[in-house]
Amino acid sequence: EDAVVISGRKLARQIRQEARHEVQQWVAAGNRRPHLSVVLVGENPASHSYVLNKTKAAADVGISSETILRPASITEEELLELIAKLNSDTAVDGLLVQLPLPEHIDERRVCNAVSPHKDVDGFHVLNVGRMCLDQHSMLPATPRGVWEIIQRTGE
Repeated sequence: EDAVVISGRKLARQIRQEARHEVQQWVAAGNRRPHLSVVLVGENPASHSYVLNKTKAAADVGISSETILRPASITEEELLELIAKLNSDTAVDGLLVQLPLPEHIDERRVCNAVSPHKDVDGFHVLNVGRMCLDQHSMLPATPRGVWEIIQRTGE
């Protein structure tokens, strides 16, 4: 069977255009512009690069965002307090905590602290469970991307 070459760039452009249009319609209908808060702990260069790409992608489709930087020395309790504050902030629609976190912080505990309704990474145990049961949930980016490619190309 012949291999099929799929242009990821072309699909990404198309998806971004659709997302940009949806955000424009949402705002034009009188709704507040969606806002993403990203929490970045420590100095991991790869994490900084990923976060920059995420906030650029958000800006490209009309979503406002902020990156909240915290030192690697932050305690788990301080990080959980910050997440609780962002969960209850009505101006924050989406929240992600960039992984990996420093050794002394329990990543599972942190992922579960993010409100399932704001969990854009789909890492909260409720969203993971819903995904496994094929119920509506926030899907992690990679499986969502793969699913989108399959749906759009039929491959």
